[in-house]
Amino acid sequence: MGFDKQQIDVNGLNIRYLSGGNDDPPLVLLHGVGDSAVDWSWVIPTLGTKHRVIAVDFPGSGDSAKPKREYSLEFLTEFLGNFLNALEIQRAVLVGNSLGGLIALRYALSNPERVPALVLVDSMGFSQVVNPILANLTLPWYGELAIAWSKTPLGAKQRAWSRAALLFANPLQVPNAWLAEQERLGLVPGFLEANLSILRSQLYVLGQKQIALEYLPKVEMPTLVVWGINDLVLPNYQAQDAVSRLKQGHLALIPNCGHLPQVERPELFTDALNQFLACHL
Repeated sequence: MGFDKQQIDVNGLNIRYLSGGNDDPPLVLLHGVGDSAVDWSWVIPTLGTKHRVIAVDFPGSGDSAKPKREYSLEFLTEFLGNFLNALEIQRAVLVGNSLGGLIALRYALSNPERVPALVLVDSMGFSQVVNPILANLTLPWYGELAIAWSKTPLGAKQRAWSRAALLFANPLQVPNAWLAEQERLGLVPGFLEANLSILRSQLYVLGQKQIALEYLPKVEMPTLVVWGINDLVLPNYQAQDAVSRLKQGHLALIPNCGHLPQVERPELFTDALNQFLACHL
């Protein structure tokens, strides 16, 4: 597999993470809403040949603790700092996908001395525009009804395939392991409720709430923006707009690829990431 599954206590929460490699500075990989650290399992073995790699399940996600609470952006950003402290990591390259990208950006802006480089992968926060399929889930009762259906075995299977159609350019070529993980997650107690709270922290019916474009000129560290050209969740023009505002911005557009380049085009993703890190670390 090329990585180990580990657990750590972070402020009373039992947190699961995957780790591989051993060279510093480490790469800390952050997943998006409705996903888990498993999203990174297609790239950890390759990245681990040159770096220490850590992929964490956010609270409420994967196999981490799922307390009943509001999962705000502030809570998740604070958690990231506490997680790094618990592992005694002083400096780390943050690699965030979708909501994980917005959390990575927020943390890097507040703690620039701890983030030597930043990688934002199909990141939220660059425009109000988002696919209405996700925005509609934030409507009162609609998300709750979706949860009730997705908790059934048939509903969990349908949820996995629906997400594949939304998140991949080539849904029929989605790895079976990814589909199996999505189906499993739908049946994990507390997962869907926590992730609806996470979704509502950044989205409402008209789109994204917190737009970070005005803060991008303040980002000091080298930043790579990676985007699937065929992303149906967040259009790729958002990547180009973001890079134009960064002091040290670099853009990698991944062809024939949707919202999860690390799963759909792992070789192209790791090539772009390794080239960037070779120049900037």
